[in-house]
Amino acid sequence: MNIALVTYLDKGAYDSATVESEDDKLLNFLKEKGLNIKKVIWNDRDVNWEDYSHAILKSPWDYFDLIEEFYLWLDYLEAKKIKLLNPIEVVRWNANKKYLREIEAAGLKVTPSFFIQNQEKVNLAHFFEEFNTHKLIVKPCVSGGGAKNTFKVTFDNVNEVNQKLNLLIQNEDFIIQPFLPEILEGGEWSFIFFNGEYSHSLIKQAKPGDFRVQPAHGGSVHPQKPSEELAATAQQYVTLFAKDCLYARVDGTFVNGEFLLMELELIEPFLFLNTEPENYDNYYKALMELI
Repeated sequence: MNIALVTYLDKGAYDSATVESEDDKLLNFLKEKGLNIKKVIWNDRDVNWEDYSHAILKSPWDYFDLIEEFYLWLDYLEAKKIKLLNPIEVVRWNANKKYLREIEAAGLKVTPSFFIQNQEKVNLAHFFEEFNTHKLIVKPCVSGGGAKNTFKVTFDNVNEVNQKLNLLIQNEDFIIQPFLPEILEGGEWSFIFFNGEYSHSLIKQAKPGDFRVQPAHGGSVHPQKPSEELAATAQQYVTLFAKDCLYARVDGTFVNGEFLLMELELIEPFLFLNTEPENYDNYYKALMELI
């Protein structure tokens, strides 16, 4: 059994001074467990994917910039019957943030969101009143941790962002959400699950003067021990929407004491394996159950 640990052509765009890379540590850990596993770039034309029975999506961090090519790659794996972890149908669904509508329809709490189709015209000023907020976050429906084409919108810059957005929206869909000040006050929670079982959690906090909590933008990480009730709240999202997934990361924050999902990360989330000694073992156990 040959396993591909799927990554991307690293050009340093997501390097972080606050969190170490976990790909090589995970690769070495799994090799020490006796697995025949190799790091592979997902869109490397020289890779013979038929050499692999399984592929683990670990860090394809440029997939959202190459989304059509990524979809074709998924189709190819499916045709060749290469088992992808997480499942291909789940990855397709999770690649577009419109999945938040389906989660909300299931009765789970999500950050209030409005979706704009490409080619539409938009006036962001309307959404200050719609969401009863002084700040908005606008980002592509297909996007990742690099925060590309992500805008924080205020009364002061709304006209400038309107101009930029009405150009960008000619090519892709966007999502508009209220900026949640709770992110700056209490941080963003991440709950990590392996094969549906809770493993560990943490709070990510933005550096002073920024609103982005991603480590690549200077965000910091603080391991947490949540209550059983809180872990069970996060579990609901995984149980309903991450079936048979090797990993799932539930990201959200608390507004008026209520947990709101920001993203359900099922494609390329950093898993913060180094925050607890047992995390690598939890990952390995889940992997063996699935293969």
